[in-house]
Amino acid sequence: MMLKQQEPLSYLITSGETTPQTTLISEEIERLLALVACAASERVSLIQLREKQLSTRILFQLAVEAVRLPRGTQTRLLVNDRADVACAARADGVHLTTRSLPARAIRRAFGPELLIGVSTHTLEEAHEARDEGADFAVFGPIFETPSKQVYGPPPGIEKLKEVAGALNPFPLLALGGVSHQNIPEILRAGAKGVAGIRLFGDEQSLMVTMKELRSYRANGVRARDSG
Repeated sequence: MMLKQQEPLSYLITSGETTPQTTLISEEIERLLALVACAASERVSLIQLREKQLSTRILFQLAVEAVRLPRGTQTRLLVNDRADVACAARADGVHLTTRSLPARAIRRAFGPELLIGVSTHTLEEAHEARDEGADFAVFGPIFETPSKQVYGPPPGIEKLKEVAGALNPFPLLALGGVSHQNIPEILRAGAKGVAGIRLFGDEQSLMVTMKELRSYRANGVRARDSG
């Protein structure tokens, strides 16, 4: 499935605050579904359910509920790593990591209509994601961020520029330390959009982020940044 949304793309990743004990009727799930509903109404391009600790059954039930919320909009909903759950819940796609099955294997097993995103941290991984049939890749972390320290020092904006240029026009989204202040720099570097957890972490942050992205879309990055 090709990405058809307007650039710059926006990619909300859920916080992963659920636990193995979380039930479908819980405050965590209620907050998560409210955020998904807000994202759909604000025309976020992509949403990833990244709730790795949930049992398979609860993850499936959550995905079924979440899939209903963006119905009739351009927002696409993906499930982290679990293509089987994504397909069973009729989600739009799956987001793979470097530890997941390869995109080519997922495509062969689940067909051409499944939207596939891949997390990448090097130019080589980004090339591999594209060549194996992913629809887009997320590259990062670009800047310092607590959740990504395991990957070592962030590559920074120059590396993003190199990778985005090498893969263009393949959609590459920037992740890691993205803020309202550095979005113009990220887009000038060639990223097709931005991804994040905190960037979309609550309804107010989400609405501010989308307002900024819509402004960039309407006016162009340079025009917005120079004002």
